[in-house]
Amino acid sequence: MTQSTVKNISASSSLIDPTLDTMHISELAKASGASTKTIRFYEETGLLPPAQRAENGYRLYGKDDVRRLRFIRNARSLGFSLDDLKEVLALRDQGEAPCRYVAHLLEAKAAEIEERIRQLQELQHDLQQLLDQAARLPNDDIEMKT
Repeated sequence: MTQSTVKNISASSSLIDPTLDTMHISELAKASGASTKTIRFYEETGLLPPAQRAENGYRLYGKDDVRRLRFIRNARSLGFSLDDLKEVLALRDQGEAPCRYVAHLLEAKAAEIEERIRQLQELQHDLQQLLDQAARLPNDDIEMKT
């Protein structure tokens, strides 16, 4: 993985308010750009570690959780699946550098995009053929509705 990819995925993490040691879920949502529902889902699925709990049972989060959620959000915007991210984050949590694995995921994503482009070009060609055939139809027997 290139340095610029790493920077793009985690670029937002420097915007964390250093005065916040712990925060409730609504504050985490605001700081990370994720909804509270998404945060709970990520916690349930293991993308986000279980939150600490206050005496009243409220979830408490820290700056690392903000960084992690921003990483997830940015990686999702690049097309990474939740399963891919779970593997990448598990490697990172174990102290292993996931760069080689992430590079493989990026290569696979690029191949998917190339295939989608090929399919769209084929569809465009087919649609153009249909339009060409439709242009040869007589105009007087069909009323167009818009």
